[in-house]
Amino acid sequence: MTARIDKGETAAPKPGRRLPPGMHGFDSLAPGDHVITAELVVTADMVDRFADLSGDRFELHMSDEAARELGFPARVAHGLLVLSLIDGLKNQAPAQLSAIATLNWDMGFRKPVLLGDSLQAEYRLQSKRLASDGKRGIAVFAVTARNQRDEVVQTGQTTLMMRR
Repeated sequence: MTARIDKGETAAPKPGRRLPPGMHGFDSLAPGDHVITAELVVTADMVDRFADLSGDRFELHMSDEAARELGFPARVAHGLLVLSLIDGLKNQAPAQLSAIATLNWDMGFRKPVLLGDSLQAEYRLQSKRLASDGKRGIAVFAVTARNQRDEVVQTGQTTLMMRR
């Protein structure tokens, strides 16, 4: 599958390789290496279930009418739901990162994600260092999530503790 996220880039290609299927540990990664996820369509059921689990039933997420009154065209998915979905997409990608734990997320919510929008994300290694014990690695990935119109909807970083 040709990833939508790769299309339309006008700048010079970024360094690094798109990781092939398989497990990728800390030592095999170089800055610029990246994972591009599959796509996923956000549904009303997802938003409703997330609202039930989280208790976040803010009207923007629950009602088209309320969303329009707030200046949006329709219901908007929770930002944390979108973050959870793109993390799940990463964890289901053919190219797997041999992570032990997520240490940090620092994400900005750039555009609303509406019901029916399709999400896809890229995780690109920015930097890496050994953990203090030398047995594990700490890797920082730039994260960009886009919708079906190739608009950035979330962007930021995640830090993973990884197996060596």
